[in-house]
Formats: sequence, C-alpha cells, structure tokens
Amino acid sequence: MRFAYYPGCTIGTTAIEFGLSTDAVCEALGVELVELEDWNCCGASSAHSLDHELSLRLPARNVALAQGTGLDVVTSCPACYQHVLAADLRLREDKAWRREMEEMLGFTYDGQERTRHLLEVLSTPELIEKVRQRTTHPLKGLRVVSYYGCVLVRPPEITGWDDPEHPVRMDLLMEAIGAEVVDWSYKVDCCGASLALSRSDVVITLSTRLAQAAKDAGADVIACACGMCQINLDTRQALEEKVPVLYFTELMGIAFGLPGVEKWLKKHTVDPRPVLRERGILP
Repeated sequence: MRFAYYPGCTIGTTAIEFGLSTDAVCEALGVELVELEDWNCCGASSAHSLDHELSLRLPARNVALAQGTGLDVVTSCPACYQHVLAADLRLREDKAWRREMEEMLGFTYDGQERTRHLLEVLSTPELIEKVRQRTTHPLKGLRVVSYYGCVLVRPPEITGWDDPEHPVRMDLLMEAIGAEVVDWSYKVDCCGASLALSRSDVVITLSTRLAQAAKDAGADVIACACGMCQINLDTRQALEEKVPVLYFTELMGIAFGLPGVEKWLKKHTVDPRPVLRERGILP
C-alpha cells in the first residue's frame, strides 16, 4: 500500500511526535509514505482567514505535485486535508479556474488522485485487521475518548466522513488495539484552533471544557488526530488534575511495542506515562 505523503508544516515542529509515530506505525503496517517533493504550506489559518484565493491556490500546487506521482495523497493534518480537498473540488468543478491553475502550474489536471486523512486510511477494514494482528501489547484497561476536532469531518460535502456529528473511525482503531473506548458528546467540538495566538482566553475555556468532559466520561486519556487540537488541549486545559492528550498513532505505537515510544511521550506537557504505568501498559 503506497501513498504520496503531504506532511504539512506542523508535523516536524509543534506536532513532531505525531510525525514520528506516524512514520513508525505506517512502517509497521506496511503502508509506504512517499513524501511529496517540494511541497508547500496549504496556507493554514492565515490564508484561509485573509485571502480566499490564496487559500485555494496554495493547496492546488500540492494537488499538481501529487498528480505527478500517480498516487493517492495522505496527510495527517486536518487543515491540510480540508484545504487540499477544497482546492481539488474547485479544480473539478470550475473550468475557468482549472485552466488558469494548469497554465500557472504547468500541469493538466486529470482528477484521478484522491486525498485522504491518515486516520481514514488506517481505519479501513483491511488495515484494521492488520492493526489487530500487529498489536502485541494491547491497551487493556485504558479508557479512551476519541477526539476528532471540528475541521477533520467538516464540511461533510467535501470530506465525506463516516458521520460529521458522530464519527467512529478512531473508535474502531482504538478497539483494535485493545483500549476501552468511552463514548462522549464532544467528539467534534472545537478546541479554539488558531485562536490560541490571538484569544488564548477562548482556547483555555474550550480546551478546559473538553478535558473536563473527558474526565466526566471516565476517560484516562484523550486520543486525537490533529496537531492544533493536541497542543491546545495539552497546554491550555485549566484543570487541577489534567487529562493526557495523545495522538492516535502514539497509542497504536505503544500497542505495537515499537521502539521510540519514550521519545514521543516525553514531549507532552501533560505527561501520559503515569496513567499508562498505572494501567500496566508501560513498565
């Protein structure tokens, strides 16, 4: 199984443990990620907020690069995922804009390649079965709530996710590695996203509400699939007894018994190792 890999800007910086665990888990499952050469930022929150045209032109360039590989694209960042999907949709539906982009970028759009989020790829039935087979250290007794954030599953007409209000793909993965999935009502609520820079008070309020809801549901940890969500919840929750927030790939790596886990876990502000040791998952 081979994909063109668009890592995005945060995977090697603020979300480096997401990047490291993604590489390790995909290698363990036989999923080959071929990084796009010369990829560029999708525009993130800045272009999306300030210049609509730029927010589509930037990811359109990545669509053109991916087309040269002949492979479907996978990305681990929900914002990158959403922006590339939006650019691809406009290339499909707006003939005049498509011709402009083809001339600017020197390619001919064929619409064959598809962009997927990493969670979408790893939660297919085929890979869920591989995950079960690869799990050597099941996370038995660890109570997990799955947090998707608001960007990954929306807008549904673009993402085509399983359910924009009650997605279950991450739940299926967590069950496959032996964790006890705890249902809750905050799977797709917003953490405040990039308001962490301009309105930290809003992010503190939203992230604290999410962390408290996870505690109220009886969860030991929050599993997430977004670098922005993870850093907001990990650093902004204003609780006395804080809830660890891990990437779903980190939990998979622990269940697979992969080397390098300690390197990922020590990067978290809320240390997840005490609860993992308490549950007998880490020595």
